[in-house]
Amino acid sequence: MQLSNSEEELMNHLWKLEKAFMKDLLDAYPEPKPATTTVATLLKRMNDKGFIAYKLYGKSREYYPLVKKKEYFSKHVNGLIKQFFNDSASQFASFFTKETNLSKTELEVLKKLIDNEIKNK
Repeated sequence: MQLSNSEEELMNHLWKLEKAFMKDLLDAYPEPKPATTTVATLLKRMNDKGFIAYKLYGKSREYYPLVKKKEYFSKHVNGLIKQFFNDSASQFASFFTKETNLSKTELEVLKKLIDNEIKNK
């Protein structure tokens, strides 16, 4: 299952905070802040999808993620590679390096990362 863009934005705040009440989540947004009802709706959807859970403290809910950020984005990127690049990491890498306007320094850093991963395999 996947999060919508609005849910992803909210999830990023929750990943950063690790656990949060509604007020904490609203405070994390820049101005103009979304309506409380909007955030409540997003939280309900995310809970229904199994991305978050909450603990009740009286009438207040403290929300926390059930999915790790790295795990979510790993599945997201792998799905992107499968769907748009014929399940070819090399096609993805070619597109990424040519179409993102990376500097020579950034490309050298990527090369070192890849070289290190090759050594560790």
